[in-house]
Amino acid sequence: MSKVKMKPTEAELDILSILWEQGPSSVRYVNDKLNMAKRVGYTTTLKQLQIMHEKGLVSRTSDGRTHIYSAEEGKEKTQKQLLDRLLDSAFGGSASKLVMQVLGSHTSSSRELNEIKALIKKLEEEKL
Repeated sequence: MSKVKMKPTEAELDILSILWEQGPSSVRYVNDKLNMAKRVGYTTTLKQLQIMHEKGLVSRTSDGRTHIYSAEEGKEKTQKQLLDRLLDSAFGGSASKLVMQVLGSHTSSSRELNEIKALIKKLEEEKL
């Protein structure tokens, strides 16, 4: 069966976050980590990982009777794909509209604002 990579759902992103942070993991481990935030049944986590495998979001290997799951794409690549889709669909491709919305509706720390300023300065210097 060919695997088609699809946009992850919010629940799938929760699982991917665990796999990105911890690396290849068993269903039990992923379920235990998910349960630190909210109650999720083991069979729900297992089914979610099976669906993610079918969608091409995770790969699966066997270690005896235990299946070990790994994220197929890195965190940064997935974030970029999701951001590109959001930018196109919700902001008409306008990066400035997206940034203005984010900065206007969320509190940023001084550190974050300094990082943003440094990035803007770097981008401006590259344009010269």
